[in-house]
Amino acid sequence: MDWTRQIDSYCERLGPDYWAEPVNALTNLAFVIAAAIMWPRVRGLPLAQALCVVLAVIGVGSWLFHTHATAWAALADVLPILIYILVYIYAANRAYWGLRPLPALGLTALFLPYAAATAPLFGMIPGLGSSAGYAPVPLLIAIYAVLLRHRLPRVARGLAIGAGLLIASLIFRTIDEPLCGVVPFGTHFMWHILNATMLGWMIAVYRRHMLAGQAARR
Repeated sequence: MDWTRQIDSYCERLGPDYWAEPVNALTNLAFVIAAAIMWPRVRGLPLAQALCVVLAVIGVGSWLFHTHATAWAALADVLPILIYILVYIYAANRAYWGLRPLPALGLTALFLPYAAATAPLFGMIPGLGSSAGYAPVPLLIAIYAVLLRHRLPRVARGLAIGAGLLIASLIFRTIDEPLCGVVPFGTHFMWHILNATMLGWMIAVYRRHMLAGQAARR
């Protein structure tokens, strides 16, 4: 594979220059800002702190992709997102379901075959395009919300909001190319802003649950 191969996937990019996507590049600051806002709030919560670090790295990886626009930068873009998903699922399995580490890890690993099985199904939806690869995530969050609605209703509501935010961000990601003639710089930047908000919100949901548990044990 040619890791230096140029990739042109977004409306805003009109050439190979570093600053060919200024809006898409600069809005990656939203991930770093979200991580910075949540960091002081999750002191004493190791998994939440790990999520904050990965959230900031997502911003860096996406910045690299929207400036360099190469195959290696694309990997730097998607890999931190996958790591965030896996860490959050593990944290959710531990905190929301009360699983011990090994069962929680095993259930987390099932995300990979789940995503591999469902992403092609979403790919059959006309116009969804590359966003089909992300579509299994809001579905999984919604499934957790439904299953937790009686056990942890407050967490379930938080997860449902997170799923809604992710769906909204995916819509902006999907319509970037179709609306290129109407919005010259595209709509992908809203995927960054809403996605950063959603990822920060998901950390806040976890934090609130953990702090409530600590308060109940006192």
